[in-house]
Amino acid sequence: MTAEIPDRAADPSKAEGDGAVDERDAAISMLLGIRSSIDNIDAALIHLLAERFKFTQQVGRLKAEHGLPPSDPDREKRQIERLRSLAEDAHLDPAFAEKWFNFVVAEVIRHHEEIADGSGSDRP
Repeated sequence: MTAEIPDRAADPSKAEGDGAVDERDAAISMLLGIRSSIDNIDAALIHLLAERFKFTQQVGRLKAEHGLPPSDPDREKRQIERLRSLAEDAHLDPAFAEKWFNFVVAEVIRHHEEIADGSGSDRP
């Protein structure tokens, strides 16, 4: 049994040398390459977040050992200002950077509270 070869002559949109088909194929190839880069960046972000949370867990344990509060509003304010500035320099929406930071900090504070009351685990 032989594989059927599509008849490009029977379908004018797939005629030999049709620029539209070639451009579409090139666009699909580029799309796959770009998506692969996005996937790699997503993986790197996950690993960086895991590393960040390893350090915040250490902070949480130190705070718990010394009776310090789980949150530090002054530091958080300074970090927001710093990250907004970094975002602007990187051409990233500063409001998005602030939302991301607030989301992460809320999770960090939750972990610190769990560590302080003894219900926390070592997993971020």
